[in-house]
Amino acid sequence: MEEKHLTCINCPLGCQLTVSLEDGRVTSVSGNTCPRGDDYGRKEVTHPTRIVCSSVRVTGGDMDMVSVKTANDVPKEKIFDICRAMRDVQVAAPVHIGDVILPDVCGTGVNLVATREINLSSGNR
Repeated sequence: MEEKHLTCINCPLGCQLTVSLEDGRVTSVSGNTCPRGDDYGRKEVTHPTRIVCSSVRVTGGDMDMVSVKTANDVPKEKIFDICRAMRDVQVAAPVHIGDVILPDVCGTGVNLVATREINLSSGNR
């Protein structure tokens, strides 16, 4: 039997988890204070995922950048591909919270969405 030791990142408690595996399958999770820790431990050792947050360029807006994030978690191994895909993205103002900036980013089935409002610059109204 194999054991993995993790710190849960689902809430501020940061529980110290021990995940037991047998033949690559999770047999138990211990050390969690809530059910989210159990879910996190199982997922983290079998298929880790993350939410990706960053920013992209805006043209014609009252700000030059807009904050973005993946609408859901994506496979951890796709993070750098997603960051590279965002590098050349440029959107035109106005931008609204929830606007899809990149649909199905890097084939993950997850959209990259805006998390801030960007208005037209005063010169573009």
